[in-house]
Amino acid sequence: MDVDLKQVEEAAKELYIRALKMLPPDIKSGIAALARAETDATAKAILGTMIKNISVAEDQSNLLCQDTGIPIYNVSIGRDVSVDGYALKQAIRTGCERATREHPLRSSVVHPVTRANEHTSCGRGVPVINIDFSDLNQTLAIEMIPKGSGSENSSWLKMAIPAEGVDAIKTFVVDCVLESGGKSCPPTIVGVGVGGTADLCVHLAKLAATRPLGSRCADPEGAQLEQALSAAVNRLGVGPQGLGGDATAFAVHVETAATHITMNPVAVNMQCHSARRARATFTPGGMEYGY
Repeated sequence: MDVDLKQVEEAAKELYIRALKMLPPDIKSGIAALARAETDATAKAILGTMIKNISVAEDQSNLLCQDTGIPIYNVSIGRDVSVDGYALKQAIRTGCERATREHPLRSSVVHPVTRANEHTSCGRGVPVINIDFSDLNQTLAIEMIPKGSGSENSSWLKMAIPAEGVDAIKTFVVDCVLESGGKSCPPTIVGVGVGGTADLCVHLAKLAATRPLGSRCADPEGAQLEQALSAAVNRLGVGPQGLGGDATAFAVHVETAATHITMNPVAVNMQCHSARRARATFTPGGMEYGY
């Protein structure tokens, strides 16, 4: 399958806009489920306001949140797909710029030293474009995630001592959730990376935080950690927007990687209650949008 780069550019543009305006069904269902189970009156009212905000944004084709975030594109290239990798990245960047200029969207991206804003949602190294490969035949998938600063500022890395075992992982995650409080706009998805190198561990935490609700870690040990940590985090009483209640997190998601015998990296990255994402899938039959 030969990839049409003009279609990729158009999809990159459309995905950014879609992600900012339409919340994935799993997240909407997750908020509704938390609202039904919430026992704190204030927390229940806050969750109700969140549900109303989602409805108004979609009815009026408006943004779910004013923070357009750091644009992240995750690209998965399947078997028998022919594409110029450099040109693919350039097409995605151009589509991201067009979304910001043509919609228009507020650009949240600035130079880290001068704080200059190009008003394109792009800059050095941004949009973030991650490229991986899959065994799907003749399939190219592009996932777009606008990562807001409230959730992204809630990021941590700890090079734990192996002798501390799994307890060090659990304690670190709970401490991070408590430290974040309401800054990450809970209820959150708490992404946890375990293992690898320092940079891989942080990347795993981001992957975990942006996974769909209801998904499970493919590693059985990671899946057990998810279950235990999800229960522990929702006993902390942080609650929606950090104002108390049962619904601190939709879930804790874990991703793992092998690591060195003398270290045990643990990273946490959070996703806010407006866990936005959108996907475009290219096959020989055409292109389809989804989540």
